[in-house]
Amino acid sequence: MRETIFILNTFAKNFNLKYKMKKIVFLIALSLTILSCSKVKKGEFLITGEAKGLPNGKMISLKTQNDMGIVLNVDSVKVQDGKFEFKGKVKEPSMFALYIKDIQQPVPFIMESGEIVVKVDKDSIWKSKISGTDSNDSFQEFNDKSNSIQKRLVEYQNKNIQKLMEAQQKKDNMAIESLKSGYVKIQKELDDYMNVYPEQNTNSYISLLLVERLFNSQDFDFKKVKKTFENLDVELKNTVKGKAIATKLKAIEKNMKNPAAAEKLNTLNLAPEFSAKNPEGKTITLKESLGKVTIIDFWASWCAPCRKENPNVVALYNEFHSKGLNIIGVSLDDDAAKWKEAIAKDKLTWNQVSNLKGFEDPIAKMYDIQQIPTTFILNSKGNIVAKDLRGAELKAKVQELLAQ
Repeated sequence: MRETIFILNTFAKNFNLKYKMKKIVFLIALSLTILSCSKVKKGEFLITGEAKGLPNGKMISLKTQNDMGIVLNVDSVKVQDGKFEFKGKVKEPSMFALYIKDIQQPVPFIMESGEIVVKVDKDSIWKSKISGTDSNDSFQEFNDKSNSIQKRLVEYQNKNIQKLMEAQQKKDNMAIESLKSGYVKIQKELDDYMNVYPEQNTNSYISLLLVERLFNSQDFDFKKVKKTFENLDVELKNTVKGKAIATKLKAIEKNMKNPAAAEKLNTLNLAPEFSAKNPEGKTITLKESLGKVTIIDFWASWCAPCRKENPNVVALYNEFHSKGLNIIGVSLDDDAAKWKEAIAKDKLTWNQVSNLKGFEDPIAKMYDIQQIPTTFILNSKGNIVAKDLRGAELKAKVQELLAQ
């Protein structure tokens, strides 16, 4: 009986051992099969695109931006049988976009090592789908969520715009505030989602982009931004964009050591007077640059958000300069050639000054500049009446002040 039990136990052990060995061999074989099926090696990328409805020969370009915000063409291919493909090498994640000839809106995605799949929706480009790598799967999920909130925002606006106009005509403040609060509530939902995302997704490249976005927020909170950035994964912080954010945070922290400047600016309604040299070496003062409305624009040639905003500022200046709008640009550049090149390229025709000292610029310290772009809007008396307005909000403020 004992011998039978021993034989059975021995058989069971041998069977389990063989089964485990077979399982290990199977898993190894499976992993090798998966690796052998991969079309790219580490440090390489392959973009396979599906573009149904686009004719053969339609050109698709792969583009990115350099640190000055200038769009660079990386590669171009033609659509064939509704498909296209890009191959190449990549060192670290970064933002890229696909541009289809004759279609203005690009298809943004995160360039990184791996197989990236793009399904282009030619009729609604923003509905195009990106997948295949971890960052792009996350990017698609992020876009789906944020787009759904933005869709509700647009629907609310379209539904209530007539009601708001009628309430404004009747000067019905209660109705105006009620309609505005509904819009603000949805907008807050979107802002909250974007603010919380980096805290919940510390290994996502999107989180790095959202932290960068916080620098341009009107309610910029240095301590919160710094904490959020420091909690991100080390690999993200060691990217080019991560290092740029770290440098910017250090510069801001250094400037914050002189809180007197911020306190002075907050309590002093009159914009502090300053002077510096323009690109030709002539000294320009704030006083001589004042108009009926004046914008002090702190920017730099290397600042991508600044360069992106410049066309809007140029359009605003061209529309209202003859009516009394003046602008004086204060650059935080440290390279005169790049500063002058940016002025010419962006067609900035108003007064420009710089001490070429970066964030150490004495004017920047006087105005407690912790990030750029930063703008101050002055009335005809030179008093600061608003800060960091953009787009329609800035235009409305300029029109309001010019009408006074």
